Amino acid sequence: MFERDGRVYTEIVPDCKKQTLQAVILGKVSLQSVIYSDGWRGDGWRGYNGLVDVGYSRHFRVNHGANEFAHGECHINGIESFWSLTKRRLAKFNGVTQYFDLHLKQSEWRWKKQPDELAKELWKLISKP
Repeated sequence: MFERDGRVYTEIVPDCKKQTLQAVILGKVSLQSVIYSDGWRGDGWRGYNGLVDVGYSRHFRVNHGANEFAHGECHINGIESFWSLTKRRLAKFNGVTQYFDLHLKQSEWRWKKQPDELAKELWKLISKP
């Protein structure tokens, strides 16, 4: 999940079923939020179907299959950018078989932080008694 001009949140899920994804979304995203998701297969990824039914009145899809890359002024480029950066970072390890979840959380933590900001936060973490 990507908060525009903000944080990113990742979670390893056992499957991409509607019930699984909606539970994660409901646990992290306010019902007042505007949600933009991929819609590249017909009406989109099935896991996102029904978000309106569980209380999200503003769910819009970007249909890549119809060469649509934005919904008006809004787009999903932010999350695409995060995954691009994360994939490039993880490629340096020639594939990650162990601790993938920790590598993913590290990418999440690093997202949109300058090197000096990362250093300050890391020092805070390792300096705690």
